[in-house]
Amino acid sequence: MTKINNWLIEKYVGLKQRQEEAQGLAEYGLILALIAVVAVAALIVLGDEISSVLDEIGDAFGQGGGDGGDAT
Repeated sequence: MTKINNWLIEKYVGLKQRQEEAQGLAEYGLILALIAVVAVAALIVLGDEISSVLDEIGDAFGQGGGDGGDAT
């Protein structure tokens, strides 16, 4: 009877550990999804400003406003 009890306890502990690992993975997934949503929202809000800054950087290197520029 103790062998059966020990076996059941081992199976229960193993199941709990797998559930905790799955919960941890789900939490990481939610955090990554939140980061993605915030990044997209920031790009939507700041998109024009970021574009103008990148255009200025391109102008400083003599490539113009995104028209491909002149490599010479």
